[in-house]
Amino acid sequence: MTLLALGINHRTASVAVREQVAFTPTQLESALAELRGLPHIHEAAVLSTCNRTELYCVTDAAGEQTVLDWLGRFHNLRVDDLARCAYHYHDNEAARHLMRVAVGLDSMVLGEPQILGQLKDAYQQARQAKGLGGELERLFQHTFAVAKQVRTETGIGKNPVSVAYAAVSMASRIFDDFSRARALLIGAGETIELVARHLHEAGVRQLTVANRTRERAEQVSAALGGTAITLPEIPDALEHADIVISSTASPLPILGKGMVERALKKRRHRPVFMVDIAVPRDIEPQVGELADVFLYTVDDLEEVIEENRRHRQVAADQAESLIEHGVGSWQHERRIRNGGEVIRDYRRHGEALRDQAREQALERLAKGEDPAKVIERMAHQLANRFMHQPTLAIRDAASQENHELLNAAPRLLLPPKPAFEQPARPVKRQKDDTPA
Repeated sequence: MTLLALGINHRTASVAVREQVAFTPTQLESALAELRGLPHIHEAAVLSTCNRTELYCVTDAAGEQTVLDWLGRFHNLRVDDLARCAYHYHDNEAARHLMRVAVGLDSMVLGEPQILGQLKDAYQQARQAKGLGGELERLFQHTFAVAKQVRTETGIGKNPVSVAYAAVSMASRIFDDFSRARALLIGAGETIELVARHLHEAGVRQLTVANRTRERAEQVSAALGGTAITLPEIPDALEHADIVISSTASPLPILGKGMVERALKKRRHRPVFMVDIAVPRDIEPQVGELADVFLYTVDDLEEVIEENRRHRQVAADQAESLIEHGVGSWQHERRIRNGGEVIRDYRRHGEALRDQAREQALERLAKGEDPAKVIERMAHQLANRFMHQPTLAIRDAASQENHELLNAAPRLLLPPKPAFEQPARPVKRQKDDTPA
């Protein structure tokens, strides 16, 4: 069995590609069921965020191509196009990648804490879909333990920085006085909650949160003294907004060019700063063509993010060291488990040979055969049966010059040799001074 991590992220694919490969919350259940049902796939989990889509699987040798073909079919993409921007890791490298993702070392914003919560959600969704077996279950649990250690023992989690923070930081470079700016936030998920908190801390006091349900929008806005509206009310709110930041799971854009044009006319063309954090995008790319709109996507935040990355590099180096230790520990435990499976199989084989020999011996005794001869024959047959397969394997190894197996065979099949005993030294007799 092979542990496989296959996916795309902000480094390997543009936002246009990432939004095509992203799984919406409503797609995940069916996607996990399909993935788990593929030939060669024994376990599966899906992590899908605005910056990455990754599949973690336990597969047979042919599983990697199976997963890639399925991902292309699911999203109606050419497999060749997908393969050009996809990466894949196996076994230890796959475990290392997952741990780096969990602590934010593979994120656009180095060390951002949001990804760990998203990974835990992916784990729970995979469990509910019965996509996890022993291998992925243990890997995720080990990964969460390593992530907790990194957050505790390094400074990578101090002053958390996320895409949400980067968006607010960029807005602060455009607005001299945040206290006079009015913000419209679209969505009510964790990212928008972070945006709202950062904006409030930066001085924004006029804040509106738009969401599909008013109740959820009120949960985000109420604590910050903001206003809650539903998505159909966005056109009216848009004409008053100086800052628009959107992050929803909508499969289609929420803000179109026409809607924004109408709002700009009512604003008398006062400029608007917009950040579209969503994948797929919430704001039509054509909105960026309007003269009074400054539209940015997650890819445009790279400058802010690079600055944050420099500040966190020291902590990141410490985190890498802890991850290497975590991978080594996981690998050691995995080897022990694999050894345990071999031991169990070997013992079952030995017990089967024993039971077979015993039954045959009892049958002969029941027929009145000489007990001594029955025991002698049973011992001879049992020894031959135990030695048959190892003998064939050693002969084959010798003919193939498989020195690794030949060198291991004595340790596996023969008892340890007794330590070489030094001959006792003769006792030196002292001269007898006693006169004869």
